Amino acid sequence: MAVLLEAQNVSMHFGGLKAVDEVDFVVEEHAIAGLIGPNGAGKTTFFNMITGLHKPTYGRIIFDGHDLVGKRPNRVTAMGIARTFQTIRLFNNMSSLENVLVGMNTRLRSTWYGALLRTPGVMAEERRAYRQAMAMLEYVGIAEYAHEFAKNLPYGLQRRLEIARALATEPKLLLLDEPTAGMNPQETHETTRFIRKLRDERGLTILLIEHDMRVVMGISDRVTVLDYGRKISEGTPEEVQKDPRVIEAYLGRRAVEAFTQ
Repeated sequence: MAVLLEAQNVSMHFGGLKAVDEVDFVVEEHAIAGLIGPNGAGKTTFFNMITGLHKPTYGRIIFDGHDLVGKRPNRVTAMGIARTFQTIRLFNNMSSLENVLVGMNTRLRSTWYGALLRTPGVMAEERRAYRQAMAMLEYVGIAEYAHEFAKNLPYGLQRRLEIARALATEPKLLLLDEPTAGMNPQETHETTRFIRKLRDERGLTILLIEHDMRVVMGISDRVTVLDYGRKISEGTPEEVQKDPRVIEAYLGRRAVEAFTQ
């Protein structure tokens, strides 16, 4: 398959701390790729560099043939990358529908001047946006909560709403930062099925950070492991699970010795 995202020798230094250190990374089009590692391994920092929140200290990040380094977050979104966050970041005092409409902002063409005058073109676009936002809420299974404040939704539905808002930007690549964090087993199972559905039905490429190994190993086509900012392993889920370096990073050297005896 064609490569959609490629990181070349990417590093991010905060003073003397090397949060990400010379990482090479590839995500193929229409794949589900997992990015794992212990706490503090540099996973979220890597997401932040992809989405323009951090500019790498050095290295290149190529998306769909274009260099992302130096691009502002709104420009990265317009290019076709959307994300969710480890800690849910919704507009709590806005409705579910309004949250999705915010996500559609990069795809709307109306100017502030047209919005002020309420021209026929602006009003027609608003009606289309409303229909599309409602369809997105229906797709993620929360249309009945369209006019409910985001803060009033149960935790699992807030996760769905955050994904709906990301989908509203019409991405090619969806970054999911711990999408099952805080969920019970049933919610985790449903979310895992939904992530696979996004790839299979909508043709999305998905890169996810996930601490639940059953999720990431069960859904990913390929898994990359970071530890102290460096890539220590990469391959199929089966290959990564057997890598002594991965076992050591998560469980310590004694676990490696026990595993290899």
